[in-house]
Amino acid sequence: MSYITKPKVHHPKLPRNKLGLTRRDYEGTMSTLCAGCGHDSVTAALIEACFELSLEPNKIAKLSGIGCSSKTPAYFLSGAHGFNGVHGRMPAIATGSNAANRSLHVIGISGDGDSLSIGLGQFVHALRRNLNMLYIIENNGVYGLTKGQFSASADIGTKAKRGEVNLQTPIDPVRAGIALGATFIARSFSGDRDQLVPLIKAGLHHRGFALIDVLSPCVTFNDHEDSTKSYAFTRQYYHPAIHTDFIPAATEISASYKVGESVSVKLHDGTQILLRKVDSQYDPQDKKAALNSINDRAAQGEFLTGLLYIDESSPTFHELNGTTSTPLNEVPFEKLSPGSAILKKILSRYK
Repeated sequence: MSYITKPKVHHPKLPRNKLGLTRRDYEGTMSTLCAGCGHDSVTAALIEACFELSLEPNKIAKLSGIGCSSKTPAYFLSGAHGFNGVHGRMPAIATGSNAANRSLHVIGISGDGDSLSIGLGQFVHALRRNLNMLYIIENNGVYGLTKGQFSASADIGTKAKRGEVNLQTPIDPVRAGIALGATFIARSFSGDRDQLVPLIKAGLHHRGFALIDVLSPCVTFNDHEDSTKSYAFTRQYYHPAIHTDFIPAATEISASYKVGESVSVKLHDGTQILLRKVDSQYDPQDKKAALNSINDRAAQGEFLTGLLYIDESSPTFHELNGTTSTPLNEVPFEKLSPGSAILKKILSRYK
């Protein structure tokens, strides 16, 4: 992981957000990823989203596992809390972080190997618990750190750079997420900044588990003609179902869309997501219809993108477990350790 710091040079006329911070204040160290890697575009989108939302860096926990994708947290928000965990075990750290301090924005960065292979079990349980976090999968279909073997998301028939053909059925995190009860499901492309930034902003404000599967081509091992996750293939078979705009609570809502072509989804904190339907029949609040649309496009070899499904009504991890609204590091010692008499009373329930 890179720890090469960027020069701290700020032009006096750089735009500033509500906190008085510039985009440079949301950057991290220098990237050591391959030139042209889609993951760096995801980093740029995260920086832009956090800057536009005027998030306090010290109120953010950025977490990752192992893989090229897991280097990403080093490249944004140098002032945030960060933890690079064991391969596939980032969701457990995210669960503990959010349970201990629910005031933090938890951003988990993972890859198709980290989440869909060794970490699949942990990914699924964080999802079904509706943990309050933004979970980004930088999906390129290969293991970049170990020289380009197929990952669990590689499509049947896709060819590796050396000529091998994948014959195993892929795991699609979007379809798995909808089937298992995720409450915010989106897919985007690292090269589509206009779509990705609003999705990240909406995911950060969502009440519950927000999953964004980002098609992020590997320029070294998976950007050739026979790959289904190359830049050329993704741009050709990239089908937006929904155009997403994120509207802060204090901003006047306006739209020029015709009646029946747009829908506004109000989030728990008063912010809104304004969705313009590319397909007038698509309903991102209908789980069955969303899954059918994704399946139909996949059968045609296309990626359906945008905010694919959202549910603002399901209880979150904290609501399900009745946790305290006070971060644990702010709970008085007397409440954390009420004494031996209370402990005996609690233990008596289990006799």
